[in-house]
Amino acid sequence: MASTTTTPVVTPFSHPEGSNLDFGATVTGVDIENLTDADFTILRTALFTHQVLVIKSQSHVTPRAQYELTQRFDPLAAPLYGHGNDGNKASVASKSILHPDLKTIPHQPQVQVIGNGFVPSYEGLTNIQLRHPHHRTFHSTSIPDSYDLTHTRFYRWHIDAALYGGVARAPPVVTTLLAVKVPKGRRQTCVYDDGTGDELDVPLGTTAFVSGYKMYDILSETQKAFARSTKVEYAPHPYVWMSSAKSRSTGLGLVSEGKEMPLEELPEIEQDKIQILPMCWRNPVTGKLALQIHPSAVRRLHLADGSVMEDLKQVREIVYELQRPGIAPDCVYAHDWEEGDLVIFHNRGTLHSVVGAFAESEVRLFRQCNIAGSEFPEGPEELEHEEQEEGVVEVISTEQEKISGLRVGAVEVGVVA
Repeated sequence: MASTTTTPVVTPFSHPEGSNLDFGATVTGVDIENLTDADFTILRTALFTHQVLVIKSQSHVTPRAQYELTQRFDPLAAPLYGHGNDGNKASVASKSILHPDLKTIPHQPQVQVIGNGFVPSYEGLTNIQLRHPHHRTFHSTSIPDSYDLTHTRFYRWHIDAALYGGVARAPPVVTTLLAVKVPKGRRQTCVYDDGTGDELDVPLGTTAFVSGYKMYDILSETQKAFARSTKVEYAPHPYVWMSSAKSRSTGLGLVSEGKEMPLEELPEIEQDKIQILPMCWRNPVTGKLALQIHPSAVRRLHLADGSVMEDLKQVREIVYELQRPGIAPDCVYAHDWEEGDLVIFHNRGTLHSVVGAFAESEVRLFRQCNIAGSEFPEGPEELEHEEQEEGVVEVISTEQEKISGLRVGAVEVGVVA
């Protein structure tokens, strides 16, 4: 255990030459169980600067300490699980795509147990059967069974967030993950299967991260103007709404087959709980903008001229074209987990995905904690001059004129492959 008198040392990741990665850091000399205000200030600044922090050898950290650390990044936040569970209604929660993957620690309900395989007992839970999400259950296509242990896909790129419930369920600021038990020994090839030939060598059971700031920075100026001026309306009860829909092979959003649950079949919808959030979220320390969209939950786009784009296939095409370059292999950090790793990631500045396929005998046990934010993320600042505003509206109007089919004039609003 680290000494309480040691000053935390933050060391940025050393990324491979030629990589587009520019985020992530390791932290040493920090005692999570006895975190001083001064040490937390260093952690907070490091997180918003580097987006993903890795602290090694933290197996001793209790669920309580993990929750307290997570909550400290948003001290005004209520102690509510960040993904939400529709008011604790079992009949609703059981329909959610998140339902099979989570087990709640009884004495610390903000902390979830996730993983793979059978665990006899852990933190008050007994006879736990964990299931690592497999792309076969969610994607519209899948890798042949014969390649299952050697090849894999990104399961679902996402932000940890309820995306419904009004400001009481604002997206969490951070998520913390603690590796309790980690199977080792194999690597897999993560394939995109989208015709690009893209693939990435990854450790077994990695968590993949991409930077929303990089995703924004690599857009053209026209695309940036569109993103800054557009808001995303998320589906009500999104994880129930999407429960029968299927994902693209990249894990980046859903294919449009009309399989979403009709609104009239969803649990009761309260209009004031529908979340309409900016496409771009501002970093509270650096001021930079991140392109932060949960691609699977998008339903409508609210454009700069006040119009609302409601064609779901069109909406998805726009979002995909904006986000796809940001998950290119050289933009992905695939963490190689070791037991005792505590990872803190900025949930409002990154997207992440489960990756990997395990054999039944491979037991993986993790603790996850995030809590609903106390307020919505800050979007782009209001344009200071009327002529700037008019210029953006003109750009967006030009793009809207190109929307005659399903692809939104993708050369401009979209992203070059």
